[in-house]
Amino acid sequence: MREAVGEAAYAAGHYAEALSELRAAKRMNGATAYLPIMADCHRALGNPTRALELAKSPSVVKFVPAAKAEMTLVEAGARRDLGQLDAALRTLEVSPLNTKTREPWVVRLRYAYADTLEEAGRLNDALTWFHKTNAIDADEITDAAERAESLEKRVDRG
Repeated sequence: MREAVGEAAYAAGHYAEALSELRAAKRMNGATAYLPIMADCHRALGNPTRALELAKSPSVVKFVPAAKAEMTLVEAGARRDLGQLDAALRTLEVSPLNTKTREPWVVRLRYAYADTLEEAGRLNDALTWFHKTNAIDADEITDAAERAESLEKRVDRG
């Protein structure tokens, strides 16, 4: 029950409430599946350092690929929040960016990588990764095509 309340609060942008409910659920049932959401709540509440602590939780290594990807996205975002672009890129680079699967979590990892590359000023690399993202984003969960088109106008491909 608390998990459902926490997830609903998270979806509604009520991060403090979501964090409180998910912490309670974790205490009650020991479940670690909520760690990525809890870490993202910490980010949203302006505490990226606490998000990074959760990202390093030993249980993360046992997560299924989609859950690991969620935690990787939160961890990279927390690094960006702290102005640590190189660390954010390294975090994303150790994820399965080049996997053959077209799962939504791969699309989101590639998009985050492209976006971080762009923020770091590596425009040609960002353009490459926006194209790689778009190539597997059949459901158009990102705006990778538009981002690539916009970047093409700004970079020298010659």
